[in-house]
Amino acid sequence: MTPAELAEAVLAAAHAVFAERGLDRAALPEQTTVERPRNPEHGDYAATLALQLSKKVGVPPRELAAGLAAQLASMSGIKSVEIAGPGFLNIRLDAAAAGQLARTIVTAGEAYGRGDVLAGLKINLEFVSANPTGPVHIGGVRWAAVGDALSRLLRAAGADVGTEYYFNDAGSQIDRFARSLLAAAKGEPAPEDGYGGAYIAEIANEVTARRPEVLSLDEDAAQEVFRVEGVELMFEEIKSSLRDFGVEFDTYFNEKDLHDRGELEHALTRLREQGHIFEADGATWLRTTDFGDDKDRVLRKSNGEWTYFAADCAYYLDKRERGFDRVVIMLGADHHGYIGRMKAMAACFGDDPAQSLEILIGQLVNLVRDGAPMRMSKRAGTVITLEDLVDAIGVDAARYALARYSSDSPIDIDIELWTRATRDNPVYYVQYVAARTASVGRNAAEVGLTRGDADAFRPELLDHDKENELLKALAEFPAVVAAAAELREPHRVARYLEDLAGAYHRFYDNCRILPRGDEEVTDLHRARLWLNDATRVVIANGLRLLGVSAPERM
Repeated sequence: MTPAELAEAVLAAAHAVFAERGLDRAALPEQTTVERPRNPEHGDYAATLALQLSKKVGVPPRELAAGLAAQLASMSGIKSVEIAGPGFLNIRLDAAAAGQLARTIVTAGEAYGRGDVLAGLKINLEFVSANPTGPVHIGGVRWAAVGDALSRLLRAAGADVGTEYYFNDAGSQIDRFARSLLAAAKGEPAPEDGYGGAYIAEIANEVTARRPEVLSLDEDAAQEVFRVEGVELMFEEIKSSLRDFGVEFDTYFNEKDLHDRGELEHALTRLREQGHIFEADGATWLRTTDFGDDKDRVLRKSNGEWTYFAADCAYYLDKRERGFDRVVIMLGADHHGYIGRMKAMAACFGDDPAQSLEILIGQLVNLVRDGAPMRMSKRAGTVITLEDLVDAIGVDAARYALARYSSDSPIDIDIELWTRATRDNPVYYVQYVAARTASVGRNAAEVGLTRGDADAFRPELLDHDKENELLKALAEFPAVVAAAAELREPHRVARYLEDLAGAYHRFYDNCRILPRGDEEVTDLHRARLWLNDATRVVIANGLRLLGVSAPERM
């Protein structure tokens, strides 16, 4: 019996009690939940429905709880129900009902944990969006890991998700990048406001190899070649490094397209129709202060140039006109001031920002070696890059480490810890369970132990305390996935997997799965193999949501 099935049983018991007593069924919720008590001595699950309904129907909570307990105790699969405190229900399942979960999980396979809590919602998720002026730095890598994990979670929760990388190929930073490449090609120092690092010289050399005539052109023409060719090379490198990290996007959106297609003018027209545009000092402004922004924002300068904010407006409108109900944007730690103006901008378009726009801010990441943060990259010069992180600890450890913590908290990634093959390395601890469960399966096959037909599975034999603990942990997975998706917190999955790994190790140490020597294979061995295999399914499903592998051998 899963927590969802037990919650349905509690609600069914409430309907029966209300019918018996002639209470108003309109007070009953459409659904309820059960929770695992912190103290296992209080039962397998706890329900608070009696407390929630008491005031609505004018019945003391313990009296209402007594009616629910009587109904539940008569249901198949429930061993006992106790009333605690003011009206809590502490519920214990019988071993057969609890053990059936192993069969449910193995049968469901990759589908176990998926749900529909976000069904019908179309979400545009934009993350990374690093400017094509250098390799992806470690802050962007955090969003690559977290954003990709979040896209997987949102889909697992039923949402229709489109992932997007905003390719900023217009503006002054691209001009500085082109001047830096041209200077490198000429053997000159980088401009004062330009970009440094060995990668600049590498790209400059590639451009001159492609276009040998470039240095014979006049300054403006040469700079344009380096701009076009350099941006293309840099962005291909960014895409390649992200692909090697396991991250690909449904859409790569060019900022230049917004300008070329006239979408900034289109956005301005829409905002003017909404009545939020005004002219002052020769410039065109958006009155964002009407919706809580600290100041109004310029869309077009007095010299006719568009501002970055005008492109932000056009891009947001483009996403909404592509049919996305909600726009989710992941930004770095220095973008807190961006939130107010973007929320106000959405309101200026006539949207409810609470429903149509989410902005998630990620904090800083340090790569630590020998107790000190690494500050310099061999290739990029001033920042630590995606390649530096992967070279130091590998893709799996990097993705897991970055997704393991709440994104609004700064983190230090200790190279020594994340490369250690010990239990204190979280990704090793979890992946070891994936490998151990696979090893048990191989060893079982060698001694002739198979799970057998699902109909012959005897879940009631899984009555050991450690089996019960593991089953309860496995049962939590769908709720963890749903919560992680709704709260935009992939780290919940990582922390759950570590708890599950602990429960499996305790089960493995206390409940022998394989027969010893010439010992006959029994139904208990088969039942435990079902539980072992169910654990592998959940570990693999959870790691897949984080974009991390579930190895069969380590």
